[in-house]
Amino acid sequence: MSHITHAAPARQPITVEPGLRERKRRATHQRIADEAARLARLKGLDATTIDEIAAAAQVARATFFRYFDAKETAVAEGFSIPWLTLLVDNLEVQPAELSAMDAVIETFMGFAGGFDTDVRNLVLQQVRVLQGSPALTAWTLALYVRFELAIAEAVEHRFPDLTPDDARPRMVGALTMSAVRISLDTWLASGATKDLAVLLQDALRAVAVA
Repeated sequence: MSHITHAAPARQPITVEPGLRERKRRATHQRIADEAARLARLKGLDATTIDEIAAAAQVARATFFRYFDAKETAVAEGFSIPWLTLLVDNLEVQPAELSAMDAVIETFMGFAGGFDTDVRNLVLQQVRVLQGSPALTAWTLALYVRFELAIAEAVEHRFPDLTPDDARPRMVGALTMSAVRISLDTWLASGATKDLAVLLQDALRAVAVA
């Protein structure tokens, strides 16, 4: 008598949603960062106090320090997270046939269409705050690494022959952020008169050619 062997169903990855406490923690973290960035844009970093940030975020001063060690890091977090989220979201929806670098270029070209006067002024404010604070120098370097890693993770599936410890996705992330940093430096050196979108596109295309 023959036995019929049924193949075991493929195991599906288990996605664990964060619990209520973790969701509340993340929401509080984001609210503090958002209010810190808003106040810094409104009043300037030096004139913004931790007590004002805490009050605006509707948390106690002690709660602020459970999430951030200084007002500078809260402000920087509030500036950076929306841009990081926007970047990753747009990278992930680029056409599957694009190479990793082409997907990055298309993402930034998409941003270029939204670089109106308001966005330009917002970016200028944020960059000046970040570069004008010695307390944020080390944090800003860590921020670039954070962006590099996020880009690498978002594009790694575009390498069909990817191997463990493959350096190419991280290289794409690092070269992209180098192009961004150079573009911002050139833009600021021009008194923010040059077209930032064009500077970014030119820098990224130079990376792709190289």
